[in-house]
Amino acid sequence: MAVVRKLFVSMLVAGGVAAVLALGGVLFNGTVSAMSSRTASVDPTTANAIRLVAQGRNIFRFDTFGDQAVWGGVLGLQKAIEGTKFGGVGAGISPKEALALGLKVDATAIPAKVAAAIKAGKVNLNDPAVTLTLLKLNAVVGVKAFFNANGSLKSVGITCAVCHSTVDDSFAPGIGKRLDGWPNQDLNVGAIVAAAPNLTPLEQSLNVNEATLKKVLLGWGPGKFNAELDLDGKALGPDGTPGSAATRIPSAFGKDGQNLHTWEGGWGSVSYWNAFVANLEMHGMGNFFDPRLDNKAKFPLAAAAGFGHTHPYVGEGVLPVPSTPTGVRDQITEPLRALDFYQRSLPVPKPPKGSFDPVAAARGAKVFNGVGKCSSCHMGSLGTAPGYNAVSPSAICTDSFQADRGPDGTYVIPPLQALFTRSKRGFYHDGRFKTLLDVVNHYDSCFNLNLTAQQKSDLVQYLKSR
Repeated sequence: MAVVRKLFVSMLVAGGVAAVLALGGVLFNGTVSAMSSRTASVDPTTANAIRLVAQGRNIFRFDTFGDQAVWGGVLGLQKAIEGTKFGGVGAGISPKEALALGLKVDATAIPAKVAAAIKAGKVNLNDPAVTLTLLKLNAVVGVKAFFNANGSLKSVGITCAVCHSTVDDSFAPGIGKRLDGWPNQDLNVGAIVAAAPNLTPLEQSLNVNEATLKKVLLGWGPGKFNAELDLDGKALGPDGTPGSAATRIPSAFGKDGQNLHTWEGGWGSVSYWNAFVANLEMHGMGNFFDPRLDNKAKFPLAAAAGFGHTHPYVGEGVLPVPSTPTGVRDQITEPLRALDFYQRSLPVPKPPKGSFDPVAAARGAKVFNGVGKCSSCHMGSLGTAPGYNAVSPSAICTDSFQADRGPDGTYVIPPLQALFTRSKRGFYHDGRFKTLLDVVNHYDSCFNLNLTAQQKSDLVQYLKSR
């Protein structure tokens, strides 16, 4: 049997602008405003930047990179969505069930009459047929459906936005305007994958039976994903404890000026990770090269599948001989340029008013930059270290389990901006610290800071204000 590509979702790729992006003094919201064609012709650099942002946002939101060949063609996820009533399997997935899985709905894509009917309670949100309607409207964030000529669902793919966008809940919980670049802290990736009718390829790739596979997938929980599972096969956390090895879905804004941005050091920059995810996690049709994945000891599953020498699929989801180009069109490489530019253009959201004590935060800033020693790693507005922004596990008094799953055994120093957008599932890569005070206490102990209770409290307020 031909080798089947590992089929897991990882959306560490860049996100989009929530509503209006300020770029070079020009406001952007899907179209260019306050800029004449004359200005564009006089300033080609600005015009090019606007073009790349527009192109990049479209790629981030709607480009599957051809991954429907796997999610639809191999896993048959669309069959679980539509249910037996519409030619699929099972009961189907209703809007309420989709929202419970953490999927989000873009309210701006819903026609006014439909929105009014939903508000009036005239739309049955327990009916999978409504889900199909929302898919036809391109309203389900990060999920793109492909329909047959007769209107039936043919296939389904995923985009970067499924993990790295949420909504503002302005219409209803889970339904509102897009907040691209924000991590979807409610998305239950494992449960969604486990719902696919055909899990055989996953069982074969991980060398496990269906029961074990589902246990692993359902063990991730909301807001988490095990991005290295299809590389090293590790499903459990540090020291083989019962906890899952899945990590939190990170934010995708504020990456401008930052080098590494994954949890583990050594992988590469934003552009590297975009290529990695689009090819090896989303399973789009593209080329990817990283001979480090040939390391059988460190990445046994990746080495066996030839992940370090990937080419577009032959057929639907089946890998060719890794070293042989297939002639199938590469749908990933070209979009990477605009996607990278778009990601680095994302502004950092501001904390909501009333979410922190400004007086205490001002005192906390002095702790952060002084006795707390936080700014020795989290520098300036960059929020991380310039250059190679990673440290050894021992330097931060942390186990090396997740760090060792990366190429060089280090942890990336994450920026601390807009923590309010990514604090629902705890802090650190695996959410081990439930509150910011827990994080502060950890470093107080690690570095023997001897901070007072007041200094700790003020530091927490400052972190909330960033």
